[in-house]
Amino acid sequence: MRKGIHPEYRPVVFRDRAANYAFLTRSTMTSERTIEWEDGRTYPVVDVEISNVSHPFYTGTARVLDTAGRVERFERRYGTGKGGGA
Repeated sequence: MRKGIHPEYRPVVFRDRAANYAFLTRSTMTSERTIEWEDGRTYPVVDVEISNVSHPFYTGTARVLDTAGRVERFERRYGTGKGGGA
């Protein structure tokens, strides 16, 4: 790999404010804000809107869509498509 063209890959804390959850990982993301982590070191912190802790798919709170009702409404409005056409 060529020297000097790649962003710095370093430890970064990602914080999910909705779930009050943070995790330390490595990333190329940068931030002006910092946080003192459990190990006593200071790391850049990136706030995210959603993570696996607050995402409805992973928490089991995902809404189930009424697809059968939608299909029935479509068929009432536009027909079933059976019986030929122009």
